[in-house]
Amino acid sequence: MSHQLSLRFVLALVLGALGVATGRHALAEESNEPVLLIANPLLAEMYARTVLIAIPMGDNRHAGLIINRPTERSLSSLFPEHEPSKKVLAPVYFGGPVMTNSLFAVVRAGESPGAGSLPFIPGLFLVAHAKTIDQIIEREPNEARYYVGFVAWKPGELDEELEKGFWYVMQPDAELLFRDMPGGMWEELVKRAGASKVRAQAVRTALEVQ
Repeated sequence: MSHQLSLRFVLALVLGALGVATGRHALAEESNEPVLLIANPLLAEMYARTVLIAIPMGDNRHAGLIINRPTERSLSSLFPEHEPSKKVLAPVYFGGPVMTNSLFAVVRAGESPGAGSLPFIPGLFLVAHAKTIDQIIEREPNEARYYVGFVAWKPGELDEELEKGFWYVMQPDAELLFRDMPGGMWEELVKRAGASKVRAQAVRTALEVQ
């Protein structure tokens, strides 16, 4: 696999670039914690019907991955000379439009799996270092999901987009990321978000009556 810089350095470079075309997303008061983002049905183009996990990167900047966009490529087709890649059963996922020539992994682990790793959500680490990804593939290939590219937000961009209603926000769930069939994930979560809104409105109405 090709050499990759440490994850924190890579993300710092991208998030610090004022001219990066990042797409539009949002977080608001949850912006200091990892969140699950579900695209509003009105959101179009690249992010239509997407589900993402986003994490804070400091200075009100964020990075994340689209988790419901499997590609038609296997890891072994991307790295045919890397024999252990043939052990990976799941397809490679499209994580986002930034650095699509780089491979990232999200691995289930109780502690950092090695160099170039960052906590993603509880029980999961985001990995960008090529050697660490190789080790994951060799030791526990199907305890990870593999992504090309990621999503980046400029400072304050996520807050603005949540205020505009671009995203439904939920607590992140590691099991969603490891679903074998993510095709209906967006529809399921939109329905769940709608039901949550109805319940919240009912509670507010009841409190106002009192």
